[in-house]
Amino acid sequence: MLDLTLLPKDYRAKLREAERRILKAKSNGKDVIVIHHDDADGLSSAAITSETLRRLNVEHRLVCIEKLLDEIIEHIHSQENRLIIYCDIGSPHADEIAQVDNGKNDVIILDHHDPQVTEAENVLDLNLELFNFKGETDFSGATCCYIFSKAISPENIDLSYLAIVGSHELPGGFREFNLAALEDALENNIVSEKNGSYLIKKLRITTKRLFSILQVLGSVGYYKGGPEMGVKVALNGLDDEAKKMHDTLEAIRKQRNRMLLSRLFRGQLKKLRYVQWFNAGNIYEGLGVKTIGTFCSFISYIKRLVDENKYIVGFQPLPPRIPGLDVKLKKSYYKVSMRAPVKLREKIEEGKMPTVIEVLKYAGRGIGTAIDGHAFAASGIIEADKISLFIFKVEEYVEKFLGGQ
Repeated sequence: MLDLTLLPKDYRAKLREAERRILKAKSNGKDVIVIHHDDADGLSSAAITSETLRRLNVEHRLVCIEKLLDEIIEHIHSQENRLIIYCDIGSPHADEIAQVDNGKNDVIILDHHDPQVTEAENVLDLNLELFNFKGETDFSGATCCYIFSKAISPENIDLSYLAIVGSHELPGGFREFNLAALEDALENNIVSEKNGSYLIKKLRITTKRLFSILQVLGSVGYYKGGPEMGVKVALNGLDDEAKKMHDTLEAIRKQRNRMLLSRLFRGQLKKLRYVQWFNAGNIYEGLGVKTIGTFCSFISYIKRLVDENKYIVGFQPLPPRIPGLDVKLKKSYYKVSMRAPVKLREKIEEGKMPTVIEVLKYAGRGIGTAIDGHAFAASGIIEADKISLFIFKVEEYVEKFLGGQ
């Protein structure tokens, strides 16, 4: 089970400080805004955090963000005297957040992506990677939020099932804090196990099925009210309205995936020495840009299409409108997603090839932003006219890496 007393002493101090900031915001009547990611882990994180705040009688609003662009950070932090909580997003941009905010607001980050380190006192990052745990395997964004929630009140153990849901995005099964959250849920009869599946008793749905539903609602339905619906489903279950939205979005996604897959088989997957890439164009128009990432993950297992030893890179245009924020992007951008097929993952683990996030950070330097991810999967945003330069820099970085061995 999740024993908070076994957490590092400095981390427990951070948890207490996070609670103090929340209670301070409540007593001072501060605006509280929860910024969260659009995938299943992000929606699970938002559901845990929102319900925790509700139980504290803290008024707040949720804003779902696909990618934390510079323009978006500037907009979020343009006001002052607020409490801003980032869930499953934020750690890779902690230093930039601190610089833009410049002490105007209290900031709490609950995330598992590779973090930047900031010395700003008003930015409190509870990412356990800062304490030598691994966000790729040991804890999800939702698990980080669950630890925070349970530290505020042991009664929030009933939200442990949402940590399990979010953790389904990580490979290799349940480990460390994800396993502890699972044990909490099993020991307290919140979920039941059968043949490796975990049934959420109050919702009558398995954690894996709920994960799949949230992936579609939040990511595919980002511009159609899907994230808001997803948080409701995470807490209350799947009603007829939510099921209809999910089924419609899933049908659209599958149809668009088939169209793009057909194009790739007809030669639109361009293969270079170290990278294989494609531009989805307007195929996913109206759908969230997370869609390109899930498609890249999907094709990484199609051996007759992809080269298992080369990085997969996909591009999708980023719409200028950001739901939930009164802002329209000034520049034109593309979402870029990178994945490592299975054989390439093995080489990365052996240190024979650079990690996906390392490659993406190098290739996006000077032309990209909002870059985050892990060893085998990462994403970012680049300026619309820089695709060719980005691909060149991917090849360049890998060549340099191999030359240095």
